[in-house]
Amino acid sequence: MKTIFEKENDVKHEWYVIDASGKTLGRVAAKAASVLRGKHKPTYTPNAFCGDYVVIINADKIQVTGNKGEDLKYRHYTGYVRGLTTYSFDELLDRKPTAPLERTIAGMLPHNRLGRKLFTNLTVYAGSEHPHAAQNPKPLEV
Repeated sequence: MKTIFEKENDVKHEWYVIDASGKTLGRVAAKAASVLRGKHKPTYTPNAFCGDYVVIINADKIQVTGNKGEDLKYRHYTGYVRGLTTYSFDELLDRKPTAPLERTIAGMLPHNRLGRKLFTNLTVYAGSEHPHAAQNPKPLEV
């Protein structure tokens, strides 16, 4: 029996929308990363772009459990001496509401050119409105 690998041109890509209000950060990110890679399809191919498009709304209402709001730290290094800035989850959520979800999903994708291509198929919005109604996205429950 031969193993059949789907070509990138033969794959049909779907659109999904995830409502993140009141959901846990890791669970939403894991589900989105799985759909972006295409692991929910029977024709999953690890080295090809066979995933779907994901739109996440209400990213500003994402939650974390325990004391992670203050304890979870994000770092940014500019490359210069004393260029390291550290901020908590709550501070990052106040500054840029979509950043914690984007950074978490990016960490769950492959760290190569395929992962960078997959990350472009993710759009995250802080509010409940999104401009992708023409694609008829299906709601995805987490």
